[in-house]
Amino acid sequence: MATIIPARTIGRIVAIEQGTIRLRAGDGRLGIGDRVRFLCGPGSCGEVIGLNDHGACVLAEGPIEGARIGDAAECLGPATISPTEEWLGRIVDPLGRPMDGRPIFPGPCQRALCAAPPDPVRRRRLGARLATGSAAFDTLLPLVRGQRIGLFAGSGVGKSSLLGMLAKGIEADVVVLALVGERGREVRDFAEEVIGANAMERTVIVAATSDQSPLMRRRCAWSAMAVAEHFRDRGLQVLLLTDSVTRFADAHREIALSAGEPPSFRGYPPSLAQTVMALAERAGPGGPGQGDITAIFTVLVAGADMDEPVADLLRGVLDGHVVLDRAIAERGRFPAIDLLRSVSRSLPGAASADENALIGKARRLLGAYARAELMIQSGLYVSGSDAEVDAAIRAWPALDAFLGEAAPEGVVASFDHLAKILSSADPGPVSAQVA
Repeated sequence: MATIIPARTIGRIVAIEQGTIRLRAGDGRLGIGDRVRFLCGPGSCGEVIGLNDHGACVLAEGPIEGARIGDAAECLGPATISPTEEWLGRIVDPLGRPMDGRPIFPGPCQRALCAAPPDPVRRRRLGARLATGSAAFDTLLPLVRGQRIGLFAGSGVGKSSLLGMLAKGIEADVVVLALVGERGREVRDFAEEVIGANAMERTVIVAATSDQSPLMRRRCAWSAMAVAEHFRDRGLQVLLLTDSVTRFADAHREIALSAGEPPSFRGYPPSLAQTVMALAERAGPGGPGQGDITAIFTVLVAGADMDEPVADLLRGVLDGHVVLDRAIAERGRFPAIDLLRSVSRSLPGAASADENALIGKARRLLGAYARAELMIQSGLYVSGSDAEVDAAIRAWPALDAFLGEAAPEGVVASFDHLAKILSSADPGPVSAQVA
């Protein structure tokens, strides 16, 4: 009954220009974000992206070939989604329609795609540390409940494989995966190969492929967040994986430019900052009676440029960032985490004093090795010149391998292994006792 529309608002196409369609439907009948269905001509839907005295500017979700002046269009109202527990194990599009060939039914309650985040005064603090199945994340880059981190990587550096590992390894009641602008052939591969059948039982995938309109690609991230909020509001712990925020930002840029917003730095519109930060703020700890949304957002950085607009925005708003380095991937270590450029803002609170000492020691040794690497590789370094560099040389092979290890036995076992690596590398005392 909630979806029954007692009266239809009909508009008419009055202009088709620069990839957009202009409608006239009477004053106050259409609003920004409303969807419309073209009743003839293109036979598809669109979204209102601009309004003025001459009517509504609509960007189509599909091809507009065949549209004519005077064609009718029906107002469908704002886009919503109605998730339910029956969606677990399913693949849906940003409008909640099934993509896996099986029927799916909407839940009883509609959710807005662009909801407000929890009240900042009533939100809980970050929660307990989570086991992740990765030695690096269990120790040196801890992840806690409600934390939001970014994975910064170029294409082909192992980002998708790392997401799949985290989807299977992180403790959560529900996993929501947003595939924004992904290649069509990879949606099924992600579900069957990267995530796997067991993890899919607690997973909802929301996908918009690269061939779809920018409206659907932008809506994909919003819809996935709305699905995550549905389960969070029921007191569940949710893991949200968004791949990628860069494609979400690119889709927003296309829409904003079509609406007449002026481009600014690197062609992105001024509204980009608020749009990206509003999306990120919806994740995180919930309020009283709610669960948490632990979020991992991937960012595509061309040429390892960490200062490009999307990367720079997310670094400032998230609770940590993890950089995947192509040079590390090319020598065969996965995940290709560059620890010295990565930060978890859950530290030092997420670790005990002894654990923080181990983390600091590991970072110092990796930093010493990085500073002297050119001399070491060229044979110019003389053993005994620097005690810390000597210790770094002894520790580096095992420490580098440790960053790529799985951690099926949990956090404590990973810290014990790290302590043994650091103790064997340095003749001096290194605390190896971890609570």
